Amino acid sequence: MRAYRCPRCAALLDLARSRCPRCGAPVGFALPLGTVLDLETMGAGWMRCIGSGDAGCNWLVRSDDGPRCESCRLTRTVPSGRKPSDDAHLARTEGAKRRVIYQLHDLGLPVVDRVRDPERGLAFDLLSSRDGPVTIGHADGVITIDLAESDDAHRVMLQAQLDEPYRTVVGHIRHEIGHYYWMVLVDAGGHLDAFRARFGDERASYQDALQRHYREGAPAGWQASYVSAYATMHPWEDWAETFAHYLHIRDTLQTAAAWGISVAGPVGAVGPSTSVVPMDTLTDEDFGAVAEGWRRVSDALNALNRSMGHAEAYPFELPPPVIERLDLIHRLVLGARP
Repeated sequence: MRAYRCPRCAALLDLARSRCPRCGAPVGFALPLGTVLDLETMGAGWMRCIGSGDAGCNWLVRSDDGPRCESCRLTRTVPSGRKPSDDAHLARTEGAKRRVIYQLHDLGLPVVDRVRDPERGLAFDLLSSRDGPVTIGHADGVITIDLAESDDAHRVMLQAQLDEPYRTVVGHIRHEIGHYYWMVLVDAGGHLDAFRARFGDERASYQDALQRHYREGAPAGWQASYVSAYATMHPWEDWAETFAHYLHIRDTLQTAAAWGISVAGPVGAVGPSTSVVPMDTLTDEDFGAVAEGWRRVSDALNALNRSMGHAEAYPFELPPPVIERLDLIHRLVLGARP
């Protein structure tokens, strides 16, 4: 994510803030402009999204285009009769969704809602397992998320049960939205042959693959060919997992670039020491160069985390077959830009 400053006093702003922590200016993010506005001095024609209440949204909408922002209007369902804890979980989940929608917009990927495409447009059902079982997943553009995922204790329990050390709300939304972009970039985009050459034939029975995965687990040695154990289950899940990692990598490298971070590698290390300066925009180069920059940056991030007594920030390897799949996703994303 890019770095933003208060338009009134130039204080660094977390993009989720509705007021500047230094001068108190009422601020909000206008996605169509890609910038933060001071509502008192620059906000003519803009107003706060109606989601500024229960969803904790600080995005702005044009006065003649309200009442919901580009992210909130994608939410189709929220629990009724919510408790205060549900509102807190809803706000955290919506905040994660806004980060993902921001990135999709920044990458130039199309986001078509259910108003424009009632059958396959993007929508979110944000449900609560407090009200009954919730099946998280994607179906023809509709992404279902359990609000309990935003509760740290609940999520840590699932991380242990499912052996998913990187399970986060943002990561889960990125995975599920990967299924949506399989429909958009691969299926509707006419790239099934390229997909099958990298990921396999998606026509294989998904239900059989699902049962086999939970019965037998990932095959031995999966680390040499896949980004995660779950990616081994079926070509659709391999795509979704790899697409999520593409978004992880692009977002983190953009953030590093916005903060002026470059990585030369450990002092005194054997081998080349050329500094890696992360890119903040997409380029037409193959993903191999991006992957090398990411390897350096993620190594540094992991070392910093270990110094603080935390687990690695990015506990994954990117073997050559995964780089090839990421390269395909990179080229399809480049091709989707307006």
